[in-house]
Amino acid sequence: MSFRSLDDIAASVLEGGSKPRVAIAPCGEEFVLRSALEAHEIGVAEPVLIGDRDRVDAVASKHGLNISSFEFHEESDPVAAVQKAIDLYREGRVSLIMKGLVSTSIILKAILNKETGVPPQGIMSHVSVFKAPREDRLMLLTDAAVNIKPNLQRKADILRNALDVARKLNIDRPKTAILAATENVNYPAMPATLDADILAKMSSEGAFGDAIVAGPLALDLAISPRAAACKGLDHPVAGCADLLFTPEIESGNILYKTLTTIADIPIAGVVVGSSVPIIVPSRGDSDRSKYYSIVLASYLSQK
Repeated sequence: MSFRSLDDIAASVLEGGSKPRVAIAPCGEEFVLRSALEAHEIGVAEPVLIGDRDRVDAVASKHGLNISSFEFHEESDPVAAVQKAIDLYREGRVSLIMKGLVSTSIILKAILNKETGVPPQGIMSHVSVFKAPREDRLMLLTDAAVNIKPNLQRKADILRNALDVARKLNIDRPKTAILAATENVNYPAMPATLDADILAKMSSEGAFGDAIVAGPLALDLAISPRAAACKGLDHPVAGCADLLFTPEIESGNILYKTLTTIADIPIAGVVVGSSVPIIVPSRGDSDRSKYYSIVLASYLSQK
């Protein structure tokens, strides 16, 4: 059965029985602590806090957050805090790592360190999951945070990562829209349109397993049945995409933050491709988005 909301994923985590420990570094921020408390109270994860004790206690006291029962590791430097989280994972003391008040680049650099990090199993990429506006179903977005300007081969790997997440979320034969500014190939003026066309052709030849990939598609054609009908586009993906694939990090990040700010939609975000699901909400994300990111990572770790 496919999930209708992010809360459905949380319910599945609870049914799974396991309660993964998640190292949060650095944790001295209100929404980070709120998400950790909610994850603990609902039972989807057990937080392990890492950061500057004085700062964390001050934030918790200011907002009335009781974190006294959580395991805590003192690390005042953000880079050292991230490394401590990785060390705890390598020692088998936690099963998830969550980005706190630090840039994504810092945590990814530490993860990718060949000597002290967690070497990836393949290409790392960011996948976010959110409830479709006006519909009781989930949608995915990739890649809003990791790969800056991927070439065609990297895009194929990013797509495989996202499709893997979609299938683990019980989305059968995921319908993917490779986004661009137009539904027509316009090369060399718009190189992304050619990549999208090639990815769609690769899919039709079985390169991505049981999936339907369409591209290039403008955003309205991917998600709006009315727009697809108006423009006369008859395709299984048109108007009902499960997965939105952006051509580079700028458009991906803009779309992500449009959803979280203008539309006020909570989003769960993880980095996949490593042996550990890395929880990477934006520093400006709400406590709901941060909580749902923990939920998604906990669910993927069970899978």
